Amino acid sequence: MNKYIQINAADNVAVAIVPLLSGDKLRIDDREITLLEDIPAGHKVALKSFARNEHIIKYGFPIGHASQTIPEGTWINEKNIKSNLEGVLDYTYQAQKALPMTEKCDITFKGYRRKNDDVGIRNEIWIIPTVGCVNGVINQLAEAFRNQTKGAGVDAIVAFPHNYGCSQLGDDHENTKKILRGMVKHPNAGGVLVVGLGCENNQIDEFREFLGEYDEERVRFMVTQQVGDEIEIGMQLLNELYCYASKDKRTDIPLSELKVGLKCGGSDGFSGITANPLLGAFSDFLVSPEGTTVLTEVPEMFGAETLLMNRSLNKAVFDKVVHLINDFKAYYIENNQPIYENPSPGNRAGGISTLEEKSLGCTQKSGASPVRDVLMYGDQLKVKGLNLLSAPGNDLIASTALAACGCHLVLFTTGRGTPFGTFVPTVKISTNSNLFINKPGWIDFNAGSLIEGDGMDHLSKRFIDYIIEVINGRPVNNEIKNYREISIFKTGVTL
Repeated sequence: MNKYIQINAADNVAVAIVPLLSGDKLRIDDREITLLEDIPAGHKVALKSFARNEHIIKYGFPIGHASQTIPEGTWINEKNIKSNLEGVLDYTYQAQKALPMTEKCDITFKGYRRKNDDVGIRNEIWIIPTVGCVNGVINQLAEAFRNQTKGAGVDAIVAFPHNYGCSQLGDDHENTKKILRGMVKHPNAGGVLVVGLGCENNQIDEFREFLGEYDEERVRFMVTQQVGDEIEIGMQLLNELYCYASKDKRTDIPLSELKVGLKCGGSDGFSGITANPLLGAFSDFLVSPEGTTVLTEVPEMFGAETLLMNRSLNKAVFDKVVHLINDFKAYYIENNQPIYENPSPGNRAGGISTLEEKSLGCTQKSGASPVRDVLMYGDQLKVKGLNLLSAPGNDLIASTALAACGCHLVLFTTGRGTPFGTFVPTVKISTNSNLFINKPGWIDFNAGSLIEGDGMDHLSKRFIDYIIEVINGRPVNNEIKNYREISIFKTGVTL
């Protein structure tokens, strides 16, 4: 196994694959570089001497500039590199030739065909509150009904508490309704019980109308202030839902109907080398035969946004991407916060020093396919292919938004590790083998083998096979451990 990697021939830094020691020699082309200090795994080493303000190149693009003189062989980190990013930028459409679409593949999976022709990869019963005041009720109902059914007949019975649905105004109130609507109508649920209090802003009758068309056999409503014993009535409604959902059977579904969210969190210096490129290869594979993938985390597009813009299908999509980026920058400005205050302490400890570096690694999850549409927060998928979705970088908020827009599962890459999951299967892909070995209860698939001699073609095939097992019903760690939560984006005033 190599001890270091120069990702792109234009790079003037290399990344340590294993910890390197002061005095170690690096051979780059016909040059030998002596390390002047220890370099942790995942971190960068200078392949040349840098003058102050000189560009530092990784992935073939600038990731910032030297904030001081940096000798060759030095550890490059947040102490000696600064972002090049500032302010709101102007963008120009530069159309690129789209990748040719491959022939439609004949791969199928076993999924649940719903009455409206949507497809689910799970058949679960969900209990969703319109307001946080009834969180205790829905948790009791879920526990009681799991005990009653002993887990038979459906894949899971889950309550999804949240803190909103009342004392919200404007966009916050609308966003709460949109995310809950995406959950109620999500095809991974064979039955949904919506539970309200009765005096909240998000009134059940109005929310029912907000849903639009829905399968009335699969969705029930209960207003707790309007019934006697809410647990008794809730159990009756759950039994009605169970009678329908427990009869559902898996059937053959074309892989082109799969919708997948792409997310990273707890990134490290290997994220842009292993796991994110693996997701990019998977995204290209899936969207080529008319499947769908969704990339989000808008603040982690900053610094790499032009790469996405130039892959826009047409000028109309380009304008949507510009709007997506500039709206999120305006959100920071309106709240008197720096636009480029990133990466996190965990990112820096893992080897990521600037937002450009983080973004260039993050956007690799989208592969090389054209961007076909842009969704605002809470919107539903309409167009097949690669989509961009407005949501922040926060792991649970972004993953909830991916699921609510219609994604059947979320593929989540991580170099530091995290146990969480949202309301659809949340597949954890490690960027390094140590994390995979040390956290088997968190991590589902290891992409770290890419820097240990495994080829992308071989790893991609194994990954595709694994994902097909998951969508056929194989549970992932967050499902096994019932680590399942939601979080809704909030920007404004709470009454």
